[in-house]
Amino acid sequence: MSAAVSTHEPHAPQDAPLVLRQDRDGVATLTLNRPKARNALSVGLMAALQDALDAINEDSSVRAVVLAGAGGAFCAGHDLKEMRAAPSRELYEALFTQCSRLMLTINRVRQPVIAKVRGVATAAGCQLVATCDLAYCEEEARFATPGVNIGLFCSTPMVALTRAVGRKAAMEMLLLGDLIDAEEAERIGLVNRAVPADQLDEVVDSVAAKIAAKSPLTLATGKEAFYRQIELDTEGAYAYAAKVMTENMMAQDAAEGIDAFLGKRTPVWCGR
Repeated sequence: MSAAVSTHEPHAPQDAPLVLRQDRDGVATLTLNRPKARNALSVGLMAALQDALDAINEDSSVRAVVLAGAGGAFCAGHDLKEMRAAPSRELYEALFTQCSRLMLTINRVRQPVIAKVRGVATAAGCQLVATCDLAYCEEEARFATPGVNIGLFCSTPMVALTRAVGRKAAMEMLLLGDLIDAEEAERIGLVNRAVPADQLDEVVDSVAAKIAAKSPLTLATGKEAFYRQIELDTEGAYAYAAKVMTENMMAQDAAEGIDAFLGKRTPVWCGR
């Protein structure tokens, strides 16, 4: 099944959806579709991506999500021309609230979200990569939080970046604003792996397929627990995780999975 989120921008061709969706074998691929603008996050593109993720969260047929960019870039951050077209405090507050909601949605949808990065991912585009549950990139990919170079510190990208990489690495990116290469992005933990460009699709497809084969209930339980426990102190995290594991053990999928393992057979998930 394939679909396209049909949110359009005022000056975009009416046959050019801002987000493309393609579903195959339990994996939904969402492609940011503003290639001429290097997939910059306009208000319209963020709205389209929000709508797509909200729909996927309610779609039990989807087990994993891949986020990609059309053309030669993943995402160049916010649309600066749009931001400066009609500057006002109200516009900026609405814009960054919208963006923050979108990033939180990526964390909160039931399905794991995998970034597939070609080209550059800068500013809010780098934020997208840091926010996704997993990220893989081509060896030619580049990443930056360059706001400091134009007088606008990348404060909202900082939230995701500092939760994905160590403090010193994050501060270096934020204070210098320089592009880092794929090897460095892998070293600091911004991406899981950098691979040759001609292998990226295969690697991401393989990861998504492995995830899609798991129990959807277990994936949703684990993803929610991951982001909740990581903000707690160690004692609180263990107390919370113990409750989650107890509830998980009571689920039919856990019983089926354990019995299948003991019986040396493939489990049949029911999602309960």
